[in-house]
Amino acid sequence: MGDRVTVDLPQIHSGKVRELYDAGEGRLLMVASDRVSAFDVIMREPIPHKGRVLTAMTVFWCDEVSDIVPGTLLAADPQEIEAALGGLVLPPEWAGRAVLVQRAEMLQMECIVRGYLAGQAHEEYERSGTVHGTRLPAGLKLADRLAEPMFTPSTKAAEGHDVNINFTRAIDLVGSEAAHAARDICLELYIRAAARAADVGFILADTKFELGYVDGVLCLCDEVCTPDSSRLWPVDQVVPGTTPPAFDKQPLRDWLAAQPWDRTPPPPPLPARVTEALSARYVAAYERVTGRSLADWYGATA
Repeated sequence: MGDRVTVDLPQIHSGKVRELYDAGEGRLLMVASDRVSAFDVIMREPIPHKGRVLTAMTVFWCDEVSDIVPGTLLAADPQEIEAALGGLVLPPEWAGRAVLVQRAEMLQMECIVRGYLAGQAHEEYERSGTVHGTRLPAGLKLADRLAEPMFTPSTKAAEGHDVNINFTRAIDLVGSEAAHAARDICLELYIRAAARAADVGFILADTKFELGYVDGVLCLCDEVCTPDSSRLWPVDQVVPGTTPPAFDKQPLRDWLAAQPWDRTPPPPPLPARVTEALSARYVAAYERVTGRSLADWYGATA
């Protein structure tokens, strides 16, 4: 599902990966496509099974961490969604991609937790010895474990690129109470998820959480610990100083970084070997982390 689909609900947002519809009664219908983005640019080629992997993994994690923070998820079963929407029939291709959620007042800050040095954090460290403005010890290498997980927020840009900020700036952005609550929740979520990943031979290098308020309570929203929002590395293949063979979007980022492209639209066409490799990694990440088969997820035939 790379193309956008029309349904008899008011569409209120079309994002890089997801479509968002007003489902009435303070609810939203969120649909994950097979689109993929990198460096804040949407690629033209879809990644098979990707949308269902993102949805299935998010539902799994929402259940796993429900004792830490409430979530906005109401239903993922297509029949339950249709019944909740008064018998509205969803497009068949939405099975396993659509979830019904409570509408939340989103926290205007990206909540990133890093346990290892990678990505933009590594690039900043190489330049200045800092990560999101925080000084780290000298001599760290790519893929090194940090002394402790770091809450490293960024702005939430409506257009263009998010901007990495330190915790002081986060307080200025959302207020002290919200910033401290988000930091505490996200660090606990990361520790729980990283432990689960470790049990199946993965390192959760970093991940991004989305939080929002429902009736004044801070809740977990959007995708949770998916290959789109996280870096997952096989623990037995991590060599500090080199890029690990990630079960996430890193192979796409690496391929794009090797192209003569300035990270602005349009992106270069993705060869089949890249899209197929990404699809296989997404499916493998879901099945290995959850212990479940994607073929058993609604409408999925991995």
